[in-house]
This record gives sequence, structure tokens and C-alpha cells, in this order.
Amino acid sequence: MKPMKYLIALLAVAGIVASSLALHVHYMDPAQAPPCAITEKFDCGTVNHGKYSVFPPLSFDDKPGAVHVPIAAIGIAGYLLIGALALAGRRFLTFEFAQIGFFCASFLSYIEAFIIQKWCIYCLWSQCILTVILVLSAIQLFLHRRQRIT
Repeated sequence: MKPMKYLIALLAVAGIVASSLALHVHYMDPAQAPPCAITEKFDCGTVNHGKYSVFPPLSFDDKPGAVHVPIAAIGIAGYLLIGALALAGRRFLTFEFAQIGFFCASFLSYIEAFIIQKWCIYCLWSQCILTVILVLSAIQLFLHRRQRIT
């Protein structure tokens, strides 16, 4: 069961890389073509420069000096937390934060699919990584609890 926590931590590092690439695109000049503008439907520049690329989302009535945090930066922090919890052996908390990350990423995927109607390849990588982390952390938690019962 110990190798599972290292695998989850390794996946968290991969998530940090994907989120860092998305954050890099967020801070790029919107006039430049991002490296991930693959097709008409896959354009991370559009996704990472839109009003949903920050939290809270940009709106027409934002006050001057309003603070908006890039979603990719929140993702980096989340992956750091998940990786640290996994390495610390906190199975239940790892599972809980993996659920939170998965549902946040799923909501962002919904926004990409039905509102923006463009996809960010880094966001899709992140969604896949969080899905695997969630499944692995659930298995790890299940095996640990099963082992305690027997």
C-alpha cells in the first residue's frame, strides 16, 4: 500500500506541471498564439484568457482593484496539498481533497464544453490526472479499511 501514496504524489507533480503550463498561457500576451492552440475546438489561449480563467469570474461590474486568482494557480495549490497529504499518509484527507479537485475540474470541463465551447488541453490533462488520483485514493482508503477489519 505504501507505493500507492508515492504514485498519488507523482501524479500530483504531473498535475502541478499541467497547471503550471496553463498558468503560463494565462500570463501570455493574448495576441500571441499559445503553444496549445491545436484546432478550432482546442485553444487553451481562449480558455485561459476568458472571464472564467480566474476566481471569482470576471464581470462587467468589477470594482477597480478587485482581486482575481487564476484558476491554474488554485490548481497548483490543490495538487501541492494532495501530494503532501498523500506523502504524509493521510488517506482520508487525500481522498476528500481528490474529490474536491475532481468536482472542480469537472465543473470547469462543463464550462469549457457548454459555455466557452473550446477546450484547453492542459485542463483536460488535469481532469484525467485528478480522475486517476481520485480512483487511486479511493482504492487506497478501501484497502486500508479492509485491512483494519480483518
